Amino acid sequence: MSLREKLNLSESPLYIIDGSAFFYRGFHAYPDLKRSDGFPTNALFIVLRVLLRVLKEEKPDYMGFLLDGKGKNFRHELFPDYKAQRPPMPDDLVAQIEPLKEAISLLGVPLIVSSGVEADDCIASLTARFKKDRPVVILGADKDLKQCLDDNVYMWDPAGRGEKITSLEDFKESTGLSPDQWADFQALVGDSADNIPGVPGVGKVTATKLMAKYPTLEDIVENYEKLQPAVKKKMQDQLENIFTYRELTRLKLDSCSDIGLADLEVHNPDAKGISEYLNNYEFKSMIRDVAALTPKAKKSIPASAAVKTSSAKDGQLSLFGEDENVQPAEKMKLATISKVKDLPDFTGKDVAVIRDKKNFIIGFEADEFIAEVPSADLARAVSSAATIITPDVKLLLRLDDSWKEITHGRWFDLGLAAYLLNPEDRNYKWTRLRSLVFHEENFSEKIEALHPDSQGQAALILKDIFLPRMKSAGLDELMVELETPLIHVLAEMEEAGISIDLEAFAGFLSEVSEKISELTKGIYEKAGETFNIRSSQQMSTVLFENLGLKPAGKTPGGALSTANEVLEKLVGEHPVISDILEYRKMEKLRSTYLEPLPKMVDENSRIHTNFNQLATATGRLSSSGPNLQNIPIRGEFGKRMRACFTAGKGLRLAAADYSQVELRVLAHFSKDENLISAFEADEDIHSRTAALLFEKNSEDVTKDERSNAKTINFGLIYGMGPQKLARELQIGMNEAKEFISRYFEKLGTLRDFYDSVVEDARHKGYVTTLSGRRRLIPELHSESPQMLSKARRQAINTIIQGSAADIIKMAMIKVSENLEIQDLGGRLILQIHDELIVEGPEENIDEIGALLQKDMQTVLSLSVPLKVDLGLGRNWAQAH
Repeated sequence: MSLREKLNLSESPLYIIDGSAFFYRGFHAYPDLKRSDGFPTNALFIVLRVLLRVLKEEKPDYMGFLLDGKGKNFRHELFPDYKAQRPPMPDDLVAQIEPLKEAISLLGVPLIVSSGVEADDCIASLTARFKKDRPVVILGADKDLKQCLDDNVYMWDPAGRGEKITSLEDFKESTGLSPDQWADFQALVGDSADNIPGVPGVGKVTATKLMAKYPTLEDIVENYEKLQPAVKKKMQDQLENIFTYRELTRLKLDSCSDIGLADLEVHNPDAKGISEYLNNYEFKSMIRDVAALTPKAKKSIPASAAVKTSSAKDGQLSLFGEDENVQPAEKMKLATISKVKDLPDFTGKDVAVIRDKKNFIIGFEADEFIAEVPSADLARAVSSAATIITPDVKLLLRLDDSWKEITHGRWFDLGLAAYLLNPEDRNYKWTRLRSLVFHEENFSEKIEALHPDSQGQAALILKDIFLPRMKSAGLDELMVELETPLIHVLAEMEEAGISIDLEAFAGFLSEVSEKISELTKGIYEKAGETFNIRSSQQMSTVLFENLGLKPAGKTPGGALSTANEVLEKLVGEHPVISDILEYRKMEKLRSTYLEPLPKMVDENSRIHTNFNQLATATGRLSSSGPNLQNIPIRGEFGKRMRACFTAGKGLRLAAADYSQVELRVLAHFSKDENLISAFEADEDIHSRTAALLFEKNSEDVTKDERSNAKTINFGLIYGMGPQKLARELQIGMNEAKEFISRYFEKLGTLRDFYDSVVEDARHKGYVTTLSGRRRLIPELHSESPQMLSKARRQAINTIIQGSAADIIKMAMIKVSENLEIQDLGGRLILQIHDELIVEGPEENIDEIGALLQKDMQTVLSLSVPLKVDLGLGRNWAQAH
């Protein structure tokens, strides 16, 4: 009898499987199960056995198999010790992850891998979303999942003894609680499995009695004075912590928000593929079970929606890469136009252009076709369109110069629009964006008629989805006036690149390699043995076992940490520590910059980075392939490294750097008189701040006092608290608190400004930068002190750092469009944080530099003047 029959369910349920739980259980249940060549198969065996049974007996129409992804999630940020006692995943279990994913796909079961949240959060979110429409059966036994139980939601453990089924009534009867109270209950009693402390001395009996009288943590805290003396004593030091513990155990309900029911549709197994798989892993007895599965009617879904990774920062779904495991029943057949004269007249209308391998897919009016025409010809053909819609404008601009002739105002970049609407989503690839159309509730008639393979028509619909939302949020002007013109600037900079001195790199590498060799010998001598210095495990053994040093920290997996911040605490405990830290510094120089960068040059010895416009929530640019934003520019190696970046033959560099732009933005927004007067008088802001803090004249401020003032000036922009300030200044906590108190006393307007930012963001739900860029800050309504504190920092940091990012972007556009600079032969080639680098002829570089400086200083009028430091030179070190 199927579970549906046992529960007398009138409709086919959605089955959601806690895959990670069964995976671990199988590993420990059958520790000796291996393939004949020794490859471990114990976890695979139990998961496949459970899965095949469910597919055979339940014949599910809808199912999701959930796995935990790699890395930390928001709970680790909230509570660093979360699951800290757990050892790393055993190697034999790690080896079975990819084979498991392969099996799930071959069986036609939708697979979802979490990222930034746990699989349980996705399970809870999917349950909450679909339980109104159909029964939901959660396959698993994790106690946290009991929060999901409802009238139409059941938990089922088909692998446990007695095949346990838990309903809402079962839960209420056994606990005396409702599922809504379960997270509160767990916060009180704690959870040793997840390293959640709970309230010491409060067990299940006490917690149950407590919650029978006071149903929530808020009620308990509110009635603290009424508690029995013994309970009151246990609770007295935990009144704030319990809310953190609840956040750790309470499941999120806003994850995987883009997964629709269609994404959870079960499909027919790949009969040949799964048969070969089972033979390969020597599960031959299961082949009969696969053969017994009842075939389903073929249904088509977007190929891109088969394997998903749930992103957690904002609870949105992210789809990474293109997945071809699930194909539509019938591939979309498109007509091909191979002659330019056969293209339709695009004048004054919307056209979607999708680069697909070597051709273009075009969406126009109600049609969709392939254009096998030269890129330049297509660019000229679509240039008369009202709007050209594409997932990535820069991709086309880098493809052919003809695309650069199209004016900024005609482009609609779908990736950019998605980013501006949700800057924390982190994934704006076309594969994912296209999938969003199929989950959209509006435009139902168009979407129902849309083929799952469609790209051109999907792009047209996405523009109609995004544009009204952007206008409603006031983001359309930002896109048209700043971000879209910037795309053209970035494309030109990427194409130009920057020259590097290969001989200088080789000489620097030789010195660093020699230093690494010397340090290696010294480390072996001081440690008294040879070992792999790059191996954290071997180093841990040497330092903490063989040399007997006292550990100063642990990894999230519970192992003794040898991270730099941990070793820095041990400096002075043994001479080998300083050598190890120096070795790592040299090794990073070698492996990250000195060896790889020279291999990435073109035939003109120029290196070309990719500028990422959609990478940060604050709007700052990043770069990759290689990342030139992280080139060391300060410290003992900064100047040496910059000297390796040069101008081309007969050319020179002009480097212009905004001076303290974020503090100037802070002065503009806060209207603090001390900051404004200091900047207007062109005083040293850190000396001025130190003079206020230490109540002395600026000229009497010591070097250390200025340094301390600098630390607190920049630190408070990012929400630095007394604990971090104490570490930075190497002072006591009380002294750090006194510093902060005195700072806000002397610059009193800043405290009011910070408070007003937070209050306004709490009311609106978001903050905006100078250009109108938005960032949602929902955590400002969190009951967790840690989450609330983080949200406050994010709100202030976004306004200040985001506005500074706006300014540098405005400057990039102004400089790149400056006709005088162009006539003098200058071109913008690099942006590094608050610095712009222009290359130009040696004889004109003075004039080019002056124009660059002027453009940057006059790009925007603030309450205080923008100041730019300019340098000129043959290489970046000379110009910086």
